[in-house]
Amino acid sequence: MADLRDMQLLDALARHSHFARAAKECGISQPAFSARIRNMEHELGSPLVKRGNRFMGFTEEGLIALKWARQLLADADGMRQEIEVLKGTLSGNISIGVIPTALTFAAELPVRLRNTYPNLSIQIFSSSSTQIMKGLEDFSLDAGITYMDGDVPSSLQVKALYEEKYVLLAPAALVPHSGGQISWREAADLPLCLLTKDMHNRKILERIFQKVGAVTKPVIETNSFIVALAQVANGTAATIAPQMLADSLPDEANTVRLELNEPEETMPIGLLVADRVPAPPAITALIKTISR
Repeated sequence: MADLRDMQLLDALARHSHFARAAKECGISQPAFSARIRNMEHELGSPLVKRGNRFMGFTEEGLIALKWARQLLADADGMRQEIEVLKGTLSGNISIGVIPTALTFAAELPVRLRNTYPNLSIQIFSSSSTQIMKGLEDFSLDAGITYMDGDVPSSLQVKALYEEKYVLLAPAALVPHSGGQISWREAADLPLCLLTKDMHNRKILERIFQKVGAVTKPVIETNSFIVALAQVANGTAATIAPQMLADSLPDEANTVRLELNEPEETMPIGLLVADRVPAPPAITALIKTISR
């Protein structure tokens, strides 16, 4: 029967999408790597990978095997961590998917975590809310920071973090005043750079605009706030950004920041982790750190 080493091979193949690179990471030859994958397929009685001249992805059975492999690896690592805690130490990696609007908040976590747990490290990935849910489901992510405006599966544990509030950032020449507030309806009439329609943030903004009877026709769409902020800086367009992100930006002489009102809208942001018993000590450490 497949063992934890086989589970590691499957996980490496999923991350690299390449037999040779996955084999190199695992410290074995490519023929030996491929042979172990074929042995797993023989034991399970199903093909796990799609083969051609190169790796072409996992079969449906392979995706199921990969999900269980990652869960087994996560449980094994949790066991190792719990034994380490008895010895007064804790090490490991925590992978967190973070929606783009919460990256400013997440960027502070590594320092805060390592102040108490110096041997823990965090991997932070900019991800959509859909990617975060999928990553938590298939164990490719340990945690997610995302919107809390929908139903959360019972398999996940939720920790409320903060309320996301929005501001308008605009070139001074595009707005009628240099401070104070602006209504959502007024903002809709400006040349806007917004995130693309597949992004959760854009869907939230569109719901708010629809509530006030406004229709937006953005001049630019992007999946990166860096691009949106660049449009503001060069005078091309205004954008709507989370207040926390705006607070982290340096003051620009030709950029105006206006509070959005009529209505005043916020959106809950939370931490999601798999509801596992026992919980891995690294995840418990993350929750304690983020709650301070």
